[in-house]
Amino acid sequence: MEFTHLNPQGRAFMVDVTEKVPTHRTALAEATVRCAPETVEAIRSGGVKKGDVLAVAQVAGIQAAKRTWELIPLCHPLPLTGVDLAFELTDAAVHITASVRCTGPTGVEMEALSAVTAAALTVYDMCKALQKDMEITGVRLLEKTGGKSGTYRAVGAAIGRPQPAAMAGMQNAKCKMQNAGAVVAVCVSEQKGVQKHPVEALELRVGLGIPGDAHAGNWHRQVSLLAEESVNRMRGLGFDLPPGAFAENLLTRGLELKTLPVGTVLRAGTALLAVTQIGKECHNDCAIKQSAGRCVMPTDGIFAVVLQDGTVRPGDSIEIIQNLT
Repeated sequence: MEFTHLNPQGRAFMVDVTEKVPTHRTALAEATVRCAPETVEAIRSGGVKKGDVLAVAQVAGIQAAKRTWELIPLCHPLPLTGVDLAFELTDAAVHITASVRCTGPTGVEMEALSAVTAAALTVYDMCKALQKDMEITGVRLLEKTGGKSGTYRAVGAAIGRPQPAAMAGMQNAKCKMQNAGAVVAVCVSEQKGVQKHPVEALELRVGLGIPGDAHAGNWHRQVSLLAEESVNRMRGLGFDLPPGAFAENLLTRGLELKTLPVGTVLRAGTALLAVTQIGKECHNDCAIKQSAGRCVMPTDGIFAVVLQDGTVRPGDSIEIIQNLT
């Protein structure tokens, strides 16, 4: 067998794919976290103190797939067109499946394997206070398509297991219309606890959020969103509330934001976001509350992290890419 990742001196190098014609490629991988029935029940019932285990694991898997080229030395950076994960809870395990797609010069097997591995490690991290002897096992490639080697499928691959659906084109036009809205305004502030001011556009960055915004940083509340429908209820009481009055970064219309579960993936403009929190604890006597009389952000606002860099402007669409309900 000839190893293509060795140069004439016998040392590893990144294969040159400059002349390869981009083709549509997919990969499906799986992993299993074996754990006690009590741990599974805590995950199922939302009893893990760190938060929604599967929602956080889903985001971790997506991020890992996108950053595989930074983790595995000889992998190429690829323009992924889709990443999705599915979870199955049994009596004593969490089964994880990841699907990755791209149109490119090389395959996405490593991206799918990275996704399930990161998701499994996240399940362990979220639950380690409950159980230290969880076991991550069965990490393997189930299927790949595209490229010179064609299609590969593991024997008995994923029989009877749920597989990611967000990548399968299952949403019809009607569903997309129901799951889409519009961005009314985009806002920033340099200080916390004050109203934000509208701007022409927001640049969203992975691992940071919105450069220059007071809430930017590598944490779980990088971007705040609020529906104009919620603001209009306050306006109906006689309050003059411009965009940003409740310190929202994105003011939207047409989506019931507060009903979205944690882990929901949204596309706003050219950026991708994952919902991480619904509502928040209200700050007593903050500038927002003093101005408006009361604040709808604690009950109706949502928060998200950036999954994909992009730009958001007023008038851009905002749509649900994956809803975990």
